[in-house]
Amino acid sequence: MTQAPTAAPEPNDDSGLLEGPPLRALNPMLKLALEMGPLVVFFLANQRAGIFMATGLFMGAVLISLAASYALTRRLPIMPMVTAVVVLVFGGLTLYLQDDHFIKLKPTIVNSLFGVVLLGGLAFGKPLLPVVLDTVFRLDHEGWRKLTFRWGLFFFALAAINEVVWRTQTTDFWVNFKVFGIMPLTLAFALSQTPLILKHEIKDEAAGE
Repeated sequence: MTQAPTAAPEPNDDSGLLEGPPLRALNPMLKLALEMGPLVVFFLANQRAGIFMATGLFMGAVLISLAASYALTRRLPIMPMVTAVVVLVFGGLTLYLQDDHFIKLKPTIVNSLFGVVLLGGLAFGKPLLPVVLDTVFRLDHEGWRKLTFRWGLFFFALAAINEVVWRTQTTDFWVNFKVFGIMPLTLAFALSQTPLILKHEIKDEAAGE
């Protein structure tokens, strides 16, 4: 983003919307492994020892994943950090009260929270998607607005799906769906937004010279 004090910001460029320290980008496969790792631990532990042991190990795995992310990038990404807090709170309630309803509510709470933040920010003209998803690509204003709106609706859809699944299916089915249902759905949705991203991406002028 241009630093000249007399230059007005481009009206269609939100790339500097919430500018902070330079991002130290993770390898995409490593980032995926850090995100999937705790879910895999949760799934395997539930198969062998039940939901309560799985919840305790899930809490530990989430903290390890967050610590590893910080060690590699020297910053805490917003989405994993918020997720970790909710996991610790609702996981702690699950273990303390021996009631698995709390850990089953966690995805509903997290996804609803992100949906509210994205659509609420959009209502005030602040597309907060770069912060929530820790994105590093640059889009024009219209691109951020559309992408933020779509992700906000998608998070609400995930919350609704979680409610239907855990209230109508067995605990084992719900755990399996978290790993083999929600993650593929999220990846498929993210990939489906590629045309929008390519259409509204701000190109580096220096690259074209």
